[in-house]
Amino acid sequence: MKKWSSLSLVMVLSAVLALSGCGGNNNANTEATAGTNTAATTAPESSPEATAQDTLIVGRGGDSASLDPAIVTDGESLKIAHQVFDSLLEYKPGTSEVQASLADSWEVTPDGLTYTFKLHPGVKFHDGTDLNAEAVVFNFQRWSDPKSEFKFEGDSFDYFDSMFGPDGSRVIKEVKAVDATTVQFILNQPQAPFLQNIAMTSFGIASPTAIKEKKENFKNEPVGTGPFVFKEWKRNDSITLDKNATYWKEGLPKLNKVIVRSIPDNSARFNALQNGEIDLMEDLSPDDLSTLEGNTELQKIERPPFNVAYLGFNFKKKPFDNVKVRQALNYAVNKQAIIDAFFAGQATAAVNPMPPSLWGYNDSVKDYDFDLDKAKALLAEAGYPDGLPDTVTLYAMPVSRPYMPDGKKVAEAIQADWEKIGVKTVIESPEWATYLDDTKAGEKDDIFMLGWTGDNGDPDNFLYTLLDKDAIPGNNRAFYANEELHTILINAQKETDQTKRSDLYKQAQVIIKEDAPWIPLVHTTPLLAAKANLKGFVPGPTGTEYYSEVYFE
Repeated sequence: MKKWSSLSLVMVLSAVLALSGCGGNNNANTEATAGTNTAATTAPESSPEATAQDTLIVGRGGDSASLDPAIVTDGESLKIAHQVFDSLLEYKPGTSEVQASLADSWEVTPDGLTYTFKLHPGVKFHDGTDLNAEAVVFNFQRWSDPKSEFKFEGDSFDYFDSMFGPDGSRVIKEVKAVDATTVQFILNQPQAPFLQNIAMTSFGIASPTAIKEKKENFKNEPVGTGPFVFKEWKRNDSITLDKNATYWKEGLPKLNKVIVRSIPDNSARFNALQNGEIDLMEDLSPDDLSTLEGNTELQKIERPPFNVAYLGFNFKKKPFDNVKVRQALNYAVNKQAIIDAFFAGQATAAVNPMPPSLWGYNDSVKDYDFDLDKAKALLAEAGYPDGLPDTVTLYAMPVSRPYMPDGKKVAEAIQADWEKIGVKTVIESPEWATYLDDTKAGEKDDIFMLGWTGDNGDPDNFLYTLLDKDAIPGNNRAFYANEELHTILINAQKETDQTKRSDLYKQAQVIIKEDAPWIPLVHTTPLLAAKANLKGFVPGPTGTEYYSEVYFE
């Protein structure tokens, strides 16, 4: 990971930040100026220096779908949850290596079936109730019990199911409170990435009292133990978080407030940064890279590449249950042309569903070349010598993502190539929450564009989570099921020898490539940008990071 920054500050920078850091006409900015962000003003002439800015305004491409991390899979929702909730374990900044969080320590029995966690004493939820072993048990029981009264209408715990099997029962036998600060997990079978899994934001521990009182509204008013307390959500506009003044990690957070604004257009988001309306932006368009690098008041930040963007075929729709059709369309996508046109050198062509930087990657798997003649031949073999008779519905992401800065433009490029082989498409891009609901249901889309940023540094989180039959319905939005693949992926979870696990994952990638449930498109190095005086921000490979360490010089 590299982080570029312009660290030379001119004398007027504090004044510039004061006048622009919370300026503009956005409601969230107006509130910050009128409210607690007293730091965004210049010091009186008698003062030797300006007061440090204490509000961070982040610009991102889309809004959250929900603020309950247990029921979401999208990064925009989890980024907010990461500030509000803590999990038993967490990842060291900038890595996917687990370390203590709500659990100070843990022990694992030699057979890998019992995990015992000691909780940090004295931790409080934002509502003032105690974080204890019973609260942890409540959360895991809520996620695992399909009949739980706290699984509200429309809720599904997709991450829990995809990590631990349907309703968690395949992996987790029991979760129990040994005493007030001791939680014990008893497993049905060993799971090699168990610690990696429970460190995920999706398993942030929520206040049982708040869930019981708020019920369905908990997804709009989350209550955790994290460094920031939820204050307000203006749909498709902004989410405001306040400092948790009694946070259990001493000295954190360093900010008093975080405002996360939704600015869908990449250029508009970058303009907001240049104009001082925001302090940090995600998903910089590669087209704006040269401008950013020429501005000494801004810094470029690169997130470690740990993702994949892909097109998924909906197996519920004919003719995409036909492998020859899927392979044909793989041959008809010019990945390099897409990279040259839309990624400005910040991406590489994807061959497999997981990034090459991840252990277990099979670099002997060969990609489908861009070959329109081969594509036509395969369509003919599938019974479509003149191309597909019906127009295909292609879902293209309506928001910029770390792995896809402009989904609609990429979809249009693919649309043009597919038309050359007799495959006509209509591109649809519903609002982001609807997009996620539609692709999960699989009733409206024929082919969909999505992507994935790894959650925990384990191949299981790409292959099993996205392509195993256990993830239907949920993260496996292709509705792809292969029994041989399932057996391999389950055996890989049980195996504790990493070399043997790696071999199993390499076998899995061969099967997936032949079955072609996806067209893997690209792996990217996501770009972010910030004011030059923003410090303490460490981009994580998983796509989420705490804002608790962030401060301004």
